[in-house]
Amino acid sequence: MAQEKYLGKQLGDCIHTLSRRDFLKLAGASGLATAAGTFPSPSSAGPSSLDGTPEQVHLTWGDDPCTEVVISWASAAQAINPCARVRGADETKARSIPAIQRLYTDGLNGETVFTYHVRVRYLKPGMRYEYAVSADNDSNAATPFTASFQTAPHGRAPFRWTSYGDLATPNTAWVLSSPQSRFAVQAVEQFAPLFHLLNGDLCYANLNPQHQPEVWRDFGNNNQASAANRPWMPCPGNHEIEFNNGAQGFDSYLTRYMLPDNGTAFPGRWYSFRVSSVLFVSLDADDVVYQDAGAFVAGPDPLVPAPATGEQPIEPGTSFYVRGYSNGEQTRWLEKTLRKAAADEDIDWIVVQMHQDSLTTAKNGNGCDKGIREAWLPLFDRYGVDLVLCGHDHDYERSYPVRGCNHRAGFDAVTGEVVETLQPRPVLPADPNTSTFDTTHGTIHLILGGGGTSAPSDVYAENPTSGKPRAKVFTRPNRPVPGSSPNTYVRNPADALEDAIWSARRDTASAYGIAVFDHDPGERGGNTTITMSYYHAVGADKTPAPEYSLFETIVLMKKRRG
Repeated sequence: MAQEKYLGKQLGDCIHTLSRRDFLKLAGASGLATAAGTFPSPSSAGPSSLDGTPEQVHLTWGDDPCTEVVISWASAAQAINPCARVRGADETKARSIPAIQRLYTDGLNGETVFTYHVRVRYLKPGMRYEYAVSADNDSNAATPFTASFQTAPHGRAPFRWTSYGDLATPNTAWVLSSPQSRFAVQAVEQFAPLFHLLNGDLCYANLNPQHQPEVWRDFGNNNQASAANRPWMPCPGNHEIEFNNGAQGFDSYLTRYMLPDNGTAFPGRWYSFRVSSVLFVSLDADDVVYQDAGAFVAGPDPLVPAPATGEQPIEPGTSFYVRGYSNGEQTRWLEKTLRKAAADEDIDWIVVQMHQDSLTTAKNGNGCDKGIREAWLPLFDRYGVDLVLCGHDHDYERSYPVRGCNHRAGFDAVTGEVVETLQPRPVLPADPNTSTFDTTHGTIHLILGGGGTSAPSDVYAENPTSGKPRAKVFTRPNRPVPGSSPNTYVRNPADALEDAIWSARRDTASAYGIAVFDHDPGERGGNTTITMSYYHAVGADKTPAPEYSLFETIVLMKKRRG
């Protein structure tokens, strides 16, 4: 399990203050550098010395994005007196804050990973802050890592965020990694959002079981070029689940990220935060999906952990299947959160982030999951969720607004027998060419699984009779192998098929892209909008530096509540 403790000469949020001149001296003679310029490219950087030099620096929101930001990093060895020094644009002195240490020992290769987190409180809304991170045994202590961030605005105000999932690492030695992941990180900086949503399957470390911490390190150092400048808010995907790393396999993920508190016995798996009049809800769909949701030993040989771990070999066919791990706690938390938001007139929009999909037509992708449709789509309908952002299938797809479902509209993928898939019911616009949608009529689902991982872009599956899109659907839990050891499951393909009457548009030209969202709170008594522009990188696998071009823009519009 991950461990956590305070490090530093004293405890407390503010230990001592530094003058601006001392802060700049600490940051380097030339002043504050950008995050992209303070760490060598992961492709050219060699292994760091085993000391407390910060790397993999990234930001997340605290419980209130207007006043709290968390600065996080890792080091190759245990840091001595790690801390962050933070100064606001209107402040003459910086405050020094000691870091909390979190660590875990990888359950497959036995490596201990050291991470550090500083929760910076009492910030001012809409303010830019400079910071530096260091330790007594930082080899760059004379010119430590420095960057800056901006807090969220107070009250209703315009802002931008970006999103994609399935990012991976640019180090192509790893399974499912791709050079495109470096350009995907640069794309976030190109659009300069207030924050970024990372929709699961962060680096695919569990597909590289003997090298999990090394893959995470490549991922963190690549992301640092953006994530040190603005919060990157993740949700766990199936590839964050790792053998021998905690009850649900999330120890690596939970050690590296300090996320808003959810008040349950499962911190870090799900959370919410609010910016302006938009509530963001981040979920762990591994808890409710029917499909396989974790690492899998394909064989033919067992997966043998390093002797130092004391762990036994893991037999071929073993799958880390975690469906139902919270015993409904996440769904109860979700309903409570959505019910409270629906009654709050200061909240106009509800945006949900999760990894797996309930609406997708990708022919070579994973498929829709009835588990999400059963557990969460009725709550989205009841409490007026406007937008759901996913990854998992490595492409872009947009649904029509959906509300309710059609019963027994699917059929068994093998026998053709009519089965229940809870087919989402679209609310079709009067004008089929419209790009403006009133989400009070239904929830729009976006598949944004083209962050950077290597994957082909495929066309959707078709109904051979109608020629219209068809979707695969998981309708039953994974089945244990009879007579096998615990946690050994059959990895079945999707159980059923249905006509994808809810699918509105799909990108078949590129597997890579980024969604950019601009929120306009509008005027009292008028409308509020969220404009989504999706940019894709056509030919990204063939060009050394792909450019992102506009694929489509839609506008979500509704009456402002307050």
